[in-house]
Amino acid sequence: MDVFQTMRFFMAVAQSGSFTAAADLMDTTTTNVSKAVSSLESRLQTRLINRTTRRLALTEAGTRYLLRCERILEELREAEEEAGTAQTNPVGRLKIHAMSAIGIHYVIDAIAQYRERHPSVLFDLTLTNRLPDLLEEGFDMSIVLARDLPDSGFVAQRLGITYSILCASPAYLKKRGIPDTPASLREHDCLRIVNTPMPTEHWVFEGPQGTETISTPASPFQINTADAMTVALTHGMGIGIQPVASAVAGLKSGALVRVLPHYQFEELGLFAIYPSRKFVDAKIKTWLEFLKDYIPGLLAADEKIVCSSKNAKTT
Repeated sequence: MDVFQTMRFFMAVAQSGSFTAAADLMDTTTTNVSKAVSSLESRLQTRLINRTTRRLALTEAGTRYLLRCERILEELREAEEEAGTAQTNPVGRLKIHAMSAIGIHYVIDAIAQYRERHPSVLFDLTLTNRLPDLLEEGFDMSIVLARDLPDSGFVAQRLGITYSILCASPAYLKKRGIPDTPASLREHDCLRIVNTPMPTEHWVFEGPQGTETISTPASPFQINTADAMTVALTHGMGIGIQPVASAVAGLKSGALVRVLPHYQFEELGLFAIYPSRKFVDAKIKTWLEFLKDYIPGLLAADEKIVCSSKNAKTT
């Protein structure tokens, strides 16, 4: 019999005043109650109850122990109730990882909207371009871009599909001219993003003639986040790859224009990854369902901006 159950038997005896009444309360036999209390006293090496044939009374140690038991079992009940309601009541803190551009342009927006509905859920958001170890680093979920996901044993839900395009500032293109094929990019300053899901050895385009691959052009400048790349591009430093999420603001304002508008880089899946589909608590479950409903709308809105934005022209 576990320690908590023996404590419950002891409390029943102390509060009812007899082993028989305690047995009725606990739906067991008087013998079982007596054995439980004796086992508890033996483990503690202390008498908790003085018994006679007609009455029983708590010892001083028993009185102190009863107060402790009442407090401990009440806290245990509250803990079990809190853990149980985690399946139905979104409350607590979510530790989320997201790749940088996705986090800045989509996830923060989604968190703000989600918390309008569930203000009791708090968030810790970490932005990096690597795929973290969810268990080792204690993340409840990671939101990443990937062609394929490694076989990790985790659960992955696809939230949508996106891609990257080439952009530059109007000033750069006016000065250096506008490339009209992927191969002509070798004549330009092509800026590189490193530490992303995009390949670094080759640039692989999807265009009118299907897939075209060129060796990654020599670069005078490279950086590790798409939003930092946006700043470099708007300063006229060259032509660079921009995820749709990072490109839309510059395209809308005119700070950037799309280069090679009939070409794009390969599509990547946007995934939410979490450790297990068993006993998923309410905050993770409702957050995931919210992302599945909300993120596709953001992706579609950005796709519309990219398709309607001003492209680089030779005229």
